Amino acid sequence: MGTSHTARRVLVIGGGPAAHRFTESLSSRAPQELNITVLTEEVHLPYDRVALSKALTDRTVDLTLGDTTLWEAEHVTLETNAKAVSIDSEQHIVTTADGRTFAYDELVLATGSDATALRIPGNEHSFVYRTLEDVWSIAEKIEELKTTLGRAPVVATVGGGLLGLEAAAGAQALGAQSLVIDSGHWLMRSQLDEGAGQAMGRLIKETGFTVHGGFRPKEIITQGNEVTGVMLTNDSVIEADMVIASIGVTPRDELARNYNEALDQAGSNAQRFEMGPRGGVVINANCATGIENIWAIGEVANFDGMCVGLVAPANSMAEIVAEQLCGGHGEFPGFDTATKLKLSGVDVASFGDAFAQTEGALEVVYADAPRGLYQKLVVSADAKTLLGGIFVGDATPYQSLRPMLGRELAAEPGAYLSAIGGEAPESELPDDAVMCSCNNVLAGDIRDAVSGCGSCEGKDPVTTVGGLKACTRAGTQCGSCVPMIKKLMEAQMKKDGAEVSTALCEHISFSRPELFEAIKVAGASTFAEVMERFGTGSGCDICKPAIANILSSQTSVHPMDAGLAGAQDTNDRALANMQKDGTYSVVPRIPGGEITPEKLAVIAAVAQKYGLYTKLTGGLRIDMFGARLDQLPDIWRELVDAGFESGQAYGKSLRNVKTCVGSSWCRYGMLDSVAMGIEMELRYRGLRAPHKFKMGVSGCARECAEARAKDIGVIATAEGWNLYVGGNGGANPAHAQLLAGGLDDQTLLKYIDRYLMYYIRTADKLQRTAHWLQDLEGGLERAKQVVIDDSLGLAAEMEAAMERHVANYEDEWAATLADPVKLKRFRSFVNTAQPDTELAYVPERGQKRPAEPVALGASIPVGAPQR
Repeated sequence: MGTSHTARRVLVIGGGPAAHRFTESLSSRAPQELNITVLTEEVHLPYDRVALSKALTDRTVDLTLGDTTLWEAEHVTLETNAKAVSIDSEQHIVTTADGRTFAYDELVLATGSDATALRIPGNEHSFVYRTLEDVWSIAEKIEELKTTLGRAPVVATVGGGLLGLEAAAGAQALGAQSLVIDSGHWLMRSQLDEGAGQAMGRLIKETGFTVHGGFRPKEIITQGNEVTGVMLTNDSVIEADMVIASIGVTPRDELARNYNEALDQAGSNAQRFEMGPRGGVVINANCATGIENIWAIGEVANFDGMCVGLVAPANSMAEIVAEQLCGGHGEFPGFDTATKLKLSGVDVASFGDAFAQTEGALEVVYADAPRGLYQKLVVSADAKTLLGGIFVGDATPYQSLRPMLGRELAAEPGAYLSAIGGEAPESELPDDAVMCSCNNVLAGDIRDAVSGCGSCEGKDPVTTVGGLKACTRAGTQCGSCVPMIKKLMEAQMKKDGAEVSTALCEHISFSRPELFEAIKVAGASTFAEVMERFGTGSGCDICKPAIANILSSQTSVHPMDAGLAGAQDTNDRALANMQKDGTYSVVPRIPGGEITPEKLAVIAAVAQKYGLYTKLTGGLRIDMFGARLDQLPDIWRELVDAGFESGQAYGKSLRNVKTCVGSSWCRYGMLDSVAMGIEMELRYRGLRAPHKFKMGVSGCARECAEARAKDIGVIATAEGWNLYVGGNGGANPAHAQLLAGGLDDQTLLKYIDRYLMYYIRTADKLQRTAHWLQDLEGGLERAKQVVIDDSLGLAAEMEAAMERHVANYEDEWAATLADPVKLKRFRSFVNTAQPDTELAYVPERGQKRPAEPVALGASIPVGAPQR
């Protein structure tokens, strides 16, 4: 319903995210002074096109944007199924295809874009990926082909950009065999340079996609009305049952073009729309077109010679026009092309001057294409100011670096690359740092909302991520900024003296310790049960592995049982650590580092048979590297038959117990460290914890086993065993502290039982024992009270839990080999049983290593001194 005729009439053409954002923003600013009408040719309320992949795999999902009460407001009218066909700028009237006319005082073009169609023979048999109807049609066709063919249909997606890979992943999720055809030599050329593209290609290939790069499609081959293949420009033919075209988007600028043509035909001298050379309606920095009272926003708007199909610039344009129609002023700063997403489980991020086009720009690069890992920072000529970056495989640094774009870094650039062990230094972001680029939310906006002095109604302090989203809009669109805003919110709450939420994630309101107890009390034993009882949605990368870990801790369930396989990290799913070339390491358990010559011979024979690189580790084990995924069951069958079991080098569990030779051979040994180390390793093997943990047992104070650098260290003395806890090596070393001294064997193990169970029950996700002990209120003294004095009255319960673990222990590889269903997971590619034949090695020191070396520093070697 419209308001009074005296209200200014604002007409919006388009029903996508840009139109929605503009309407929402304008409506909230001046509801009594405006009459807003939105024309959309679709039958749906405006929906989130960024999330179309969800609708591809689940037709019932609701993608509607925002609060639908917006469209029920008295001053807002939404006309669906209303396609605008002409503009009369003199009379200020827009006409729709069904002959209706709509008058306006201000006209906003938010018509978006169309999927670019293939211009080749047979293109009428291809599908596009742009609207809800498009993805529903794709899903229906795949189901139809599965029925008629009696097998998984082969779906060829033309285009290796963001949408193309998303479409291919969706088709695969529906049971199709996906392949990608791309004219470039690497994927996502608009966001990734060649090194990143190679890493991306490697990771995508491992998900089961086949990628055909370097040639364009020439023809879609059909037989009758059914697709049989795609011919490329090199005349090769790719067999396919279905084709999805995702080669880009074309601005929906036909209204403006028709307007110009009508003026040309009439010989009118009236002002025309300026059109971009590759499409789009040209706008100035105010988002105004060349015609008075007509604006353009979103993908149809051409600014600085470009039309960009990203959420952030569309939202920015919408806000600028809304501000100006209410008497304010704003200028579009240019396109923010930052991208952070997960494609088929692959983390990808690109932001700022990712291609180092700024004069004098330097690149700091860690490239490991075989492993699918690539991290690059682009910095100024003096290596101080952050200009951009690209991350593939591990995008962890993006969260802290994105707000620092254009600012001076607090450390040398290489320190920010997590691939080489770097960790962003803690530094306070300035208030004008952009936290959410989609909605242009600044760090100061977050701090104001948390402190209760922001723009939220009532100005009560905001203490949850959900509250921040409602108040500031941060994290409401692509969601990539949520970890950053959560971290900033908690920092500000601590500064304000407020209690900080410990929710595991947005799907689980409990902290990890609370969830541990809730699962224990409820007796939940599967991932589905936990989410049904205590969660919302389907979970995320934070809560899924945490829940899987808790269930394993409590029930000793196999990582692939109880619905946990899909919740596990890559290494847990493969029961092995993935290496840089996509192969895996094999690490049998060698308790206490003690091994017989006969077992050494077995390891040697296996390594020779499968061509594995072998190396002794600091944990007194033998690692074998270079095993393909499909080889793992055969290798482990030989090892298990010889009496070996999994060393769980892949799990958040006990890695090993390092021992010195002790009193059995060493003349300085006070007690038998080897025997104690073996007993500890056999007792605590397979015990799942919030993070990995290591142990060491030294036979005297000379400390040859480096026990005080371990999570749990034991050192022999004349009075008995001294027990040390909270040690850590790695990037943040910590010296273990004495928990108790002069212990006999039984008391030592009893205290370790209690300490480990206390840690497992109360630590946060992915928290090592050293950090847990530091964060524990009361620290070491508190641990002593609980473990030694039983201050919580839980000692018997924790000891009983450990006894259940010992009694229920089963070697994970032995269990896997006995289960044909589990064994089906071990093949290099999901769509074929054929092994990966593209692995390349070079000889080195009598063994082999991957042929492609790590490249450090394109312009500045990582870790090189900075001027």
